[in-house]
Amino acid sequence: MLLVVDVGNTQTHFGVFVGDELREHWRFATVRESTADELGAALRNLLELRSVTMSEIDASIVSSTVPVLGPEWCEMAERYLSHEMLAVGPGIKTGMPIRYDNPREIGPDRLVNAVAAYESLGGPCVVVDFGTAITYDPVSADGEYLGGIISPGVEISLEALTERAAALPKIDVTPPRSLIGKTTIDAIRSGIVYGTAGQVDAIVRRLRKELGQQTATIATGGLANSIVPYTETIEAVDDLLTLTGLRLIYERNR
Repeated sequence: MLLVVDVGNTQTHFGVFVGDELREHWRFATVRESTADELGAALRNLLELRSVTMSEIDASIVSSTVPVLGPEWCEMAERYLSHEMLAVGPGIKTGMPIRYDNPREIGPDRLVNAVAAYESLGGPCVVVDFGTAITYDPVSADGEYLGGIISPGVEISLEALTERAAALPKIDVTPPRSLIGKTTIDAIRSGIVYGTAGQVDAIVRRLRKELGQQTATIATGGLANSIVPYTETIEAVDDLLTLTGLRLIYERNR
């Protein structure tokens, strides 16, 4: 059984594969101060909820956008899983040429997503990840990672808005009742949802002018399902894209 771990700035998403089938997956809040022992305890508790034991896991791989947590997950694997955890980073085999000035600057989750998207779509594509930031990662028809675009995420934008404008309330990202808000909350919700969707469409259209109109798009990330229904250019949502990419990269490094 393969354990795959995607450590994001806000949430950690992990799952277990049996062959190429994802048996189960879980999410929990990312805590930057977590130790290897705390991660081991959290992992054991969540696995047991689905009748999976630590002893069933014989391999693992981690992608971490939080630098201090990558080593903690690797130490956890050594102590509690009795094997060396593979970490996505410089020197790992991805099977994907990287056209980036400094490949070390690429967030590991972005590269993992690109690998999974190209494997699934088999042609030029763009991954839009709705996480703490919104990232756009284009892959060429030849399977090359071309670079990316990064903009503030939905929750960052909301936090900045309410912190800088004292009279505006904090809101949850839920579907707006209409384009024109009849309350302050509805007006903010409409601006965030339609504004983010418009940004996504504008960037994807520019990318298609550069890469070709046949370029496919796929979205992932915790807030993808809140925004994608209001876009015109996103063709699919895959909440499990990063976990699938981790499995593929693990298999390419066996």
